[in-house]
Amino acid sequence: MPLLKLIMPALLAFPAHVLGVNLLASHYTGKIYPLSLVDNSLTVGQAITGAGLLPAWLGLDTIGGAKTVYSVDESWFGSGVLAAFTVGANGSLVQSGRLATSGASVHGTPYANAKFFATVEYDPSTLTTYALPFQAGGKVLQQMKFNMTAPGPHPRQNAPHPHAAHVDPTGKFLLVPDLGADLIRIFSINPDNGQLVACPPGEAAPGDGPRHGAFWAPKSNSTEGMMLYTVNELGNSVTTWSVSYPEGKCLSLERKETLPTYAAGKALAAGSKAAEVQVKGNFVYAANRADQTFGEQQDSFATYAIDSATGSLSFVETTNAHAWFPRTFQINKAGDLVAVGGQTSSNVAIVKRDPVSGKLGELVADVKVATPGREQEEDGLSAVIWIE
Repeated sequence: MPLLKLIMPALLAFPAHVLGVNLLASHYTGKIYPLSLVDNSLTVGQAITGAGLLPAWLGLDTIGGAKTVYSVDESWFGSGVLAAFTVGANGSLVQSGRLATSGASVHGTPYANAKFFATVEYDPSTLTTYALPFQAGGKVLQQMKFNMTAPGPHPRQNAPHPHAAHVDPTGKFLLVPDLGADLIRIFSINPDNGQLVACPPGEAAPGDGPRHGAFWAPKSNSTEGMMLYTVNELGNSVTTWSVSYPEGKCLSLERKETLPTYAAGKALAAGSKAAEVQVKGNFVYAANRADQTFGEQQDSFATYAIDSATGSLSFVETTNAHAWFPRTFQINKAGDLVAVGGQTSSNVAIVKRDPVSGKLGELVADVKVATPGREQEEDGLSAVIWIE
């Protein structure tokens, strides 16, 4: 396993650039931007560095009551960065770790009560794990290289392309949607040493290209009736999977249904690619990139209602994402606002959400962040998260 080098041994402290910071946005120029939403107005604070050349993903972990933001670097130049930041009461960030990697990571997550961290590398077709906190002289704990016996039906399915790493609600399993192999890879977690053991995967339909996933259950703190919803980038669809936990065995997935990310009788524009999926209450949301359903550079969201008895989905409506190429979005804890990260438009939009009906409403606030991206080049703004 390659030796990891801690690039910055000292802790880096960043002042509170904007009082009351409640959002963070990462950008493919290598910076993280604090944002403050006050009185329906967004303000962008001073850029923060230390997250590598191409920070592709941001995640907030709140285990133990502390707030830690993790950043994953997609740099494809042979080296990358995993960065951790502690969030202060007013939104200030203190960098608590910065670890050199081989790069190309597109997503990551802490697991086993934040003792370990997993990343996925799209083109290298790998899943890689590390110990937390990031420390000087640390090593890669485990790296799995995925293979395929034959290419898939879509031109982009020339090799396995793991796109995300999700911990299941029990904390005992790690799931990896693989866009190239049309699989939801499943791994059991050893909570003591962080080792992952492969389980039988969930098999998506040929050409679906699963990208990300989100869990739902009808009862809190229960696995009974649990479902996984995955967004399929290549198929422009959302798949419902039933989740089961056979005693003493691996988590198991059964594919139930797949619905398009657009209304019946409609079609998305050429080049459209579904991006992200989120669950809030009894509703599922998926983002469409480059469909421009609502006009030039105005892409869309698909909203679905969850049948609380069966977990099946029904299409509700398509709404304006108020962004071009919405790569990420996140719903706040109250469930009344959605933060949208437009990648090519390089904007953060705040959209109203009705917590009861689940419907998305009018634009509340909108702000440009750094420089815009180039059409279909997938540069620009990479991620947006609430830090609450």
